[in-house]
Amino acid sequence: QVQLVESGGGMVQAGGSLRLSCAASGRTSSSYAMGWFRQAPGKELEFVASISWSGQTTYYADSVKGRFTISRDNAKNTVYLQMNSLRPEDTAVYYCAADTTTRFARNPFRADLWGQGTQVIVSS
Repeated sequence: QVQLVESGGGMVQAGGSLRLSCAASGRTSSSYAMGWFRQAPGKELEFVASISWSGQTTYYADSVKGRFTISRDNAKNTVYLQMNSLRPEDTAVYYCAADTTTRFARNPFRADLWGQGTQVIVSS
C-alpha cells in the first residue's frame, strides 16, 4: 500500500526557489528509482528528473538542467526537487513518480506509481 504524496508547491516570483518533497507512505522502507514529471497549462506531460535508489545516478530534462536538483533521503522515504532560478515557463503541476520495478534509474524513466501532483506557479 505505497502512496506518494507531494508537498512544497506554491507561488514564487521569477528567479526564486522552491523545494518540492515527495513522501512515500505506507511502508517503512523503499528501494525504488524515483522521479518528477510536470504538466504545464495546455502542454503535454513532461519528464523533469529521475534518481536511482542510491542517488548516484540522476537524469534531467534539458529545460531544467543546471537549475533543478533531484535528491533523496531513503531513511525518510522522501525524494526532493530543489528548483532554483525559476521561470514563468516552469509553472505546472508537478508529479512525483516511482519505478517500483527497480532501484536503478533508467532513461527514459518508466514510472508505474504516481502522486496526485502539486501546483507550482511562477510569476513574472
